[in-house]
Amino acid sequence: MFDPQHLQQRLDTLAGVERFIVGFSGGLDSTVLLHALMKLSPRQAVAAIHVNHQLQRDADEWAEHCRNVAGEWGIDLEICDVAVQTSGEGPEAAARNARYAAFAERMSAGDCLLTAHHQDDQAETLLLNLMRGSGPSGLAAMREVRPFAKGQLARPLLEVSRKSLQDYATHHKLEWIDDASNLDRSFDRNYMRHEILPALSARWPAAVEKVARSASLAASTSDLLGELADLDLGEATAEPGRVPLQSLIPLNPARQANALRRAAELADLAPMPANALNEILTSVVPAREDAAPLVRWADCEARRYRDVLFLMPALDVEPPESLVLSTDKPIQDLGPLGTLVLEPAAGSEQQIDAGCLSETLEVRFRQGGEVLQPVDRGHSHKLKKLFQEAGVVPWMRDKIPLLYSGDELVAVAGMWVDARHTGDPGFRLIWRNSPPLR
Repeated sequence: MFDPQHLQQRLDTLAGVERFIVGFSGGLDSTVLLHALMKLSPRQAVAAIHVNHQLQRDADEWAEHCRNVAGEWGIDLEICDVAVQTSGEGPEAAARNARYAAFAERMSAGDCLLTAHHQDDQAETLLLNLMRGSGPSGLAAMREVRPFAKGQLARPLLEVSRKSLQDYATHHKLEWIDDASNLDRSFDRNYMRHEILPALSARWPAAVEKVARSASLAASTSDLLGELADLDLGEATAEPGRVPLQSLIPLNPARQANALRRAAELADLAPMPANALNEILTSVVPAREDAAPLVRWADCEARRYRDVLFLMPALDVEPPESLVLSTDKPIQDLGPLGTLVLEPAAGSEQQIDAGCLSETLEVRFRQGGEVLQPVDRGHSHKLKKLFQEAGVVPWMRDKIPLLYSGDELVAVAGMWVDARHTGDPGFRLIWRNSPPLR
């Protein structure tokens, strides 16, 4: 039977935690975790979050059950309703993404999210990743501790079997929710849980424990490969998503692939599948300097400009035709292209003359033929030439917001203000969360 002291030992290894937040579904596993944590009475604050995916007929009843349990145990509970949108991914992945997005929004510095994933879950994850052809990182399955949002995420039960948790729940007469969808074998994880692992365990009784142990060994290997990749990438690790080719070309193919996997991880991108890796190494890296190679995987893409490989979220977005900025409407959300902000400024030569606001300030995007005079130039230049000189990546040149006062181009977001339209005091144009420009 599960011993809460095991939980205490795992929690004692976590540093800098001021509050534990339990992801509380109301199922067996999270009920045991929350109960054991309540019994341990840690010095840190304890709270719980229940995410209502609104996918099951009984979802609201489950939320009420969680509210009652948390109230009985004296634990603060927040119930969060989310809308699950698949957008091309499976329902399991979509629900998981929505759930963790809800957790992340509620995390503060010093928080540690605790989830009740256990040894059986770990074995299932490794085997599922094996079926996807994953490398060492995927075979490491779930990490016990990792950074998450503003804090960290910990899975302190990864060495505890589902049977031990069930024995604990029975012993303490706990009540929990049984989700009927967990029996639906059309879902890969349920099929693995109810068909494959029982068959393996019938032949090899310690199969779950051994498979989970393999995940731990793969994690150690993955960590070592990550350290090697960091050495190979060198200073590129400080600029996630930008890999100088001089860091890659001297490496052998295996180390090149390892470095690219690590670069994608550092840029918070989806893991690179083998076919994308191979295409990047054979088509993008050796491409001509004036070529425009592109490789996509998941919602990510790899491009090359000059001697730099760019790894980033896919930029399948068409800029709006035009927008208006004014002192009454100083903020414009551009979606994946970030946010534009117009605000008063003083003490900088890169200011837009307040007189420009007498005309409507319109945000447009490049059509070709635009000219601008930077403040350090004596005459105007074609915007195309300025972008080339500044090393702006080609795929962003028609997505950079241009600010017009009437028919006059007065500023290029993130780059320049036209010298003929500066003034002090004036306004500055800020482009927040823009994609990389160079």
